[in-house]
Amino acid sequence: MRLKGLIPVFITALAMLIAAALPSRAAPLSIVGFGDSLMAGYQLPQNEGFTAKLEQALKAKGHDVTVTNAGVSGDTTSGGLARIDWSVPDGTRGVILELGANDALRGIAPEETRKNLVAMLEKLKARNIPVLLVGMLSPPNMGGDYADRFNAIYPELAKTYGVEFYPFFLDGVVENAGLKLEDGMHPNAKGVDQMVARMLPSVERFLQRLGS
Repeated sequence: MRLKGLIPVFITALAMLIAAALPSRAAPLSIVGFGDSLMAGYQLPQNEGFTAKLEQALKAKGHDVTVTNAGVSGDTTSGGLARIDWSVPDGTRGVILELGANDALRGIAPEETRKNLVAMLEKLKARNIPVLLVGMLSPPNMGGDYADRFNAIYPELAKTYGVEFYPFFLDGVVENAGLKLEDGMHPNAKGVDQMVARMLPSVERFLQRLGS
């Protein structure tokens, strides 16, 4: 009877020893896509938004990552600054920062946009969270002076902070009506595929910086 009673204890102890000897599997690299409706996947099913498709593309290339969608439709850089502390949780290894399109659409002074982006970069730097900065371009109707001041923000900040940089989020989409929704502004599912394909090399370089 005593021997029978010891068998379960022995099996449990053996299982614990085997588990301890096996190499532990590292947690997936946690990336946050922080931005506006372009990041959020405006009017698209959850699995067809940018962050979901980027995660799929990265996993297909062998990267063990999760890409969390922290996009909020209509967000400006001011709105992003107000929520960045709680939208980027502890344990985040990197942030894809995409904001500014709504600033330009509303005619917000580029100097204000720059100030808000600087504040967000500083907050993430203080938390030792690397950034991939995504650029945006001013709409043509805002005029040359506004465009010159706005468009210069992103490459200058990328250089100043030494962060990975992707110049224009809507590259390959903005001038192709077949890749946009009926509003003529947001990408459809095929447009998101284009965005992911074009941005993937920059994201992979970013992951290399993170040690992936």
